[in-house]
Amino acid sequence: MIEQSILERTLQGALRRGGDFAEVFAEDRTLASARLDDGKVEELVSGRERGAGIRVVRGDTTGYAHTADLSERGLQAAAEAASSAARGSAGGTRVVALERGGAAAPNGVLILPETVDKARKAELLVRADAAARAESDSIRQVGVSYADSRRRVLVANSDGLLAEDERVRTRFGVQCVAVGDTGMQTGFEAPGRTVGFELFDEIDPEDVARTAARRAITMLRARPAPRGKLPVVLKRGAGGVLFHEACGHGLEADLVNKDASVFRGRVGETVAAPTVTLVDDGTYAREWGTAAIDDEGAPSRRNVLIADGVLTDYMWDLVRARKEGRASSGNGRRETYRHLPMVRMTNTYLLAGTDDPEAIIRDTPYGLYCVALGGGQVNTATGDFVFGVTEAYMIENGEITEPVQAAQLIGNGPETLRLIDAVGSDFDTWAGTCGKDGQGVPVSSGQPTLRVSQVTVGGTAGG
Repeated sequence: MIEQSILERTLQGALRRGGDFAEVFAEDRTLASARLDDGKVEELVSGRERGAGIRVVRGDTTGYAHTADLSERGLQAAAEAASSAARGSAGGTRVVALERGGAAAPNGVLILPETVDKARKAELLVRADAAARAESDSIRQVGVSYADSRRRVLVANSDGLLAEDERVRTRFGVQCVAVGDTGMQTGFEAPGRTVGFELFDEIDPEDVARTAARRAITMLRARPAPRGKLPVVLKRGAGGVLFHEACGHGLEADLVNKDASVFRGRVGETVAAPTVTLVDDGTYAREWGTAAIDDEGAPSRRNVLIADGVLTDYMWDLVRARKEGRASSGNGRRETYRHLPMVRMTNTYLLAGTDDPEAIIRDTPYGLYCVALGGGQVNTATGDFVFGVTEAYMIENGEITEPVQAAQLIGNGPETLRLIDAVGSDFDTWAGTCGKDGQGVPVSSGQPTLRVSQVTVGGTAGG
């Protein structure tokens, strides 16, 4: 995207007023999406965005400027603005010699989505719509979405780093609304991977649609959820978002340093059951948060955060790691070139255990079986959380019985980790967008089937 000599001169210009560190982050991103509503393909959209952000760090002060002009003149203007914002004084000339680095891509892309006809993408939407409506006359509304992106990034900094990456992501989602005598319910399913159009060699649009439709139909006959403290079994993949929010954010170094994390100062302490190992892994398979490098040019890594119940480390970006005299963990991420990087998760998951998933249910006389979670709120300083449950069933006498609705899980992240008393041998993941300080980045989370011995369930029925 940008010649190496221009990058070197831009970094020199960024440090002209003084500064400890300077960085250029450039990206060239193409996006395409399609949407179907009420049986009609409403839009087929594609676009492209290019630009660069320049950061200058001087002590605890950071200056940042961005531009859509990738010419040397445009980059120098942004470098001057960032340097001025860092409030440096005249620092003379600092020569920056870049050396190409980076890491190999975790996976290859077989079919670039941009090479696929729009008509073929639209056909996927129509097929899914028909499959969802065929499930039941109670399905009244179907929304289907398709999206792909190809993002080329380049990072160069005054430490001499020059790294590049190309990320291709494809996702397909279906949302259904079912109406019956008990009211209206919705169902949603949206698999996504860091792959190309070959995603559809692995997933069937009709199967995605049927899953969403059946989820909505099932909830029409759901009884009110109980309330009170009871055992909760989380189906594989379903609880990943809970641990992402309730525990993962508290292990991000920026929140730890702000004293906004319940895990601050607890490295080396037991914070979870001994069967719990929590990992954040930007190299994992073809998951939604996978990349060769993070958005500061550090190679993506597999970071063990909690090992056998003991807190071992936090997640780090480059600037905070430098202050601590350590390496970045590959968790510096940003939404676009317009944004400063911050510490963010990638693919965060609990490792599988040895328990038989079916036996976990059989050994639970009474409890709640959660298949899908919705949104929630978390206080990272205390670890307290509230999560909505979008699909759940009662466990009675060791068997999954009737569906329940309007359930909420209320608890505390570290306490929930300590109360895990069974960890299954299966595993699955969930793909989504993580929001933090106004930025959204792709992430995945996952976990095996597991049981928490006691969680407060907020429902509308007596417990």
